[in-house]
Amino acid sequence: MSQLNQSLPQRLQEIVEEFALCEGREKIELLLEYAERLPNLPDHLRDERDDMELVEECMTPVYVKAENREGRLSFFFDVPPESPTVRGFAAIMAEGVEGSTPEAVLAIPNDFFFAMGLESVLTMQRLNGMSAILAHMKRLASQKVERQS
Repeated sequence: MSQLNQSLPQRLQEIVEEFALCEGREKIELLLEYAERLPNLPDHLRDERDDMELVEECMTPVYVKAENREGRLSFFFDVPPESPTVRGFAAIMAEGVEGSTPEAVLAIPNDFFFAMGLESVLTMQRLNGMSAILAHMKRLASQKVERQS
């Protein structure tokens, strides 16, 4: 996992390690804990869903917005409460990359979540949701890099 350590923002690496230490059902329980921790949208986005982008590859309606503050990104997600797995993915990603540079987000390996061991408790279809969220976050980060150039 040492090569992975170098390519993940520190908090995301800590989350990956936390999941890797869990076994079986514990992974699901931890994912559900993250789902419960997904913050509500901030006031300035609450009524501005039109300013958020739909992650079209997800079967669940997932909306995301990236904001750049002094070269550091924050991602905000709106995911229905009846989709706890996807909410957990969104919470992991939002917390794991909070304050990262766009370049750091772009450097996250597309399959980093396999180091969490989630494939042992979730179907590949579910994991595709996490992959889709990361891909969309990378598109948004790429747009932020282009605007800085």
